[in-house]
Amino acid sequence: MHMKLTIAAIAVPAAVILLVLAAPGSPAFPQRAAGTVSANDVHIGVLGLFHPREFMVSTVAGTALVIQADEERIVLEQSSGIQTARVRIDGNAVVLMAGVNTVRAATLVIKGRRNEPVNFVLAVPDKFSRHYRGTLEIKPAAGELLAVVAMDRETAVASVVAAESTPGTPLEALKAQAVAARSYLIVGSGRHRDFDACDTTHCQFLREPPAPDSAVAKAVAATRGLVLAYDSRPFAAMYTRSCGGQTHTPAELNLPPATYPYYSVECEYCRAHPARWISRISAKDATALHSSDESARLKLVRRLGWSAVPSNDFIIKKENRASILEGTGRGHGIGLCQSGARAMAEKGAGFRQILSHYYPNTALVDL
Repeated sequence: MHMKLTIAAIAVPAAVILLVLAAPGSPAFPQRAAGTVSANDVHIGVLGLFHPREFMVSTVAGTALVIQADEERIVLEQSSGIQTARVRIDGNAVVLMAGVNTVRAATLVIKGRRNEPVNFVLAVPDKFSRHYRGTLEIKPAAGELLAVVAMDRETAVASVVAAESTPGTPLEALKAQAVAARSYLIVGSGRHRDFDACDTTHCQFLREPPAPDSAVAKAVAATRGLVLAYDSRPFAAMYTRSCGGQTHTPAELNLPPATYPYYSVECEYCRAHPARWISRISAKDATALHSSDESARLKLVRRLGWSAVPSNDFIIKKENRASILEGTGRGHGIGLCQSGARAMAEKGAGFRQILSHYYPNTALVDL
């Protein structure tokens, strides 16, 4: 059982709190001048979960893709009749096939005609496809194809929020999620050698950019540049789907301490509406699993699937040669609870109030 801990807000120097919001009517994802490189770009490794050895790259209506394959330059566009290119790995090189063209190169770089970010579709044949906006690099890495999309930071934030939120989520909850996602994206990079973050829950789940007039795009625009800070320093804000009624601290889950000292706070909604689950695993798998041990849980679910052990709050019952797990919550339970944030917003709470509840003693700072 968790003890309820009430934390009083600590005054923070006014110079630290910079609540600068986007001007009304400003675009969610502004266009940059052609050929420019922005310090706000982030590099996202995509579709690596499929361990791809082949990709399909396609244009989006009204766009042209320029593929630079070493010294060769190939254009994909509707008017040319060539809208799709196939890319496969060949040893330490990639082979590009587009129309009658076949090119072997060390690396492929895909941009717009003037080196600008562009809309495109990247697919793993017969498995998965996704729409992106940015520039794309494809190269061999450890016997697979590595695809890295460089995109504007706010486009990345919007793509994360779109993936992490459910339909009908109130605007203020989306704003809180945008600030948390942006904080994690900026401060939590460095977990990969070849890019800033991946598109899975190892870093942050990511989908295609939302429509400019969507609630997600409006939430990201309204919080543009805002991140969470503790002791005057931004930190990588963690969040979870459903906390089960009380959020966790890293220490409670046998994890090392974080830059921000996460507090265990009560979540009124999840306390009244716990997300209950039941799972069956083998007795052998159960011997390596312990409640409130995130490392052990992650090791197991990466092999069995996320639905095998959805959270750290569970009890184990033995049944013949199997083990029955009965638990509550979804995810690690640290930081912002998405279910609780939605409920708070539905009751009229603003995003600042939501963030201060799940991240006590923090400030909002503008990058």
